[in-house]
Amino acid sequence: MNFANAVVCWQAARGRHDLPWQHDRDPYRVWLSEIMLQQTQVQTVLAYFKRFLRRFPDVATLAQASLDDVLSLWSGLGYYSRARNLHRCAQVVMQAHGGVFPQTATQLQSLPGIGPSTAAAVASICFGERVAILDGNVKRVLTRYLGFDHDLSQAASVRGLLQHAQRLLPTSTTAMPSYTQGVMDLGATLCTLRKPDCLNCPLAVNCQANLLGEPSRFPVKTRKLKRSAESWWLMWAVNASGAVWLCRQPTPGVWAGLHSFSMFDSEASLHLALAAISPLSMRTLPSFKHVLTHKDLYLHPVHVNLSVDLPLDDSGVWVGTAQLARLGLPAPIKKLLQNA
Repeated sequence: MNFANAVVCWQAARGRHDLPWQHDRDPYRVWLSEIMLQQTQVQTVLAYFKRFLRRFPDVATLAQASLDDVLSLWSGLGYYSRARNLHRCAQVVMQAHGGVFPQTATQLQSLPGIGPSTAAAVASICFGERVAILDGNVKRVLTRYLGFDHDLSQAASVRGLLQHAQRLLPTSTTAMPSYTQGVMDLGATLCTLRKPDCLNCPLAVNCQANLLGEPSRFPVKTRKLKRSAESWWLMWAVNASGAVWLCRQPTPGVWAGLHSFSMFDSEASLHLALAAISPLSMRTLPSFKHVLTHKDLYLHPVHVNLSVDLPLDDSGVWVGTAQLARLGLPAPIKKLLQNA
């Protein structure tokens, strides 16, 4: 049995069939799931996906929403540029395509925030296009099966792998939805990064990595992203009526477009700002670390009470408790407010 047939048969018998975006081939649902699943585990995405669909059941509703509405539901999922691109993409689909998603990967890639892998997933699953997806899970399956040992940190190697991926596709377009889902499922459930379950893999008999007995050799990627760290001091200002001072963060930036406390890059800068507003009281809260994929944020919150409700500067607004739920807040800021 060839590669594609083995994947399709395995997907029918053993693949995942209970994910909420698999119930139909609605491109809106598939696109939304693919964007959410970028750099994010399925178990985390499930709750967000369901909440998102309740609030934005279709592309028209999403396009009409405010960016704050979108960011508020995305809060905690991270990589907030995905949410901004998601919102903009919905608007372009409505304005330029009459509310209908394009049906080819090439056309889909012209939309904001849709790269080659997401475009291939939507086009193949929803419209049966013979186009290869190449996300992280699929790269792992293919490099192990083929014994592809070229360095995937090099663009030329990725292009070479994509050519192999295209060659392995089913000849029938009707098999494409099951094939695409199946090869993603294999990478997520059996051909995992650590401790792959080769004994139960339908590809094991022809898998070069399995025959070599060294699946952990693949994929090869020599260039690793270095972690960095930043320290931020947060001024959690509350006025006499209980409103909180929040500033929309600039783009680009880690929390671009979200609302946060006033942030300072040093304790001295924070105290200069405090001296200018004369708080009634000030309380330094425990510092904590917030971990991002490639960056550690060391956050130092300082809670201050003010007697005035005048603007503190021209970058923020006073926000009442009832309004907080409608704003996009970074996860650590949201947690601080919830635990107040």
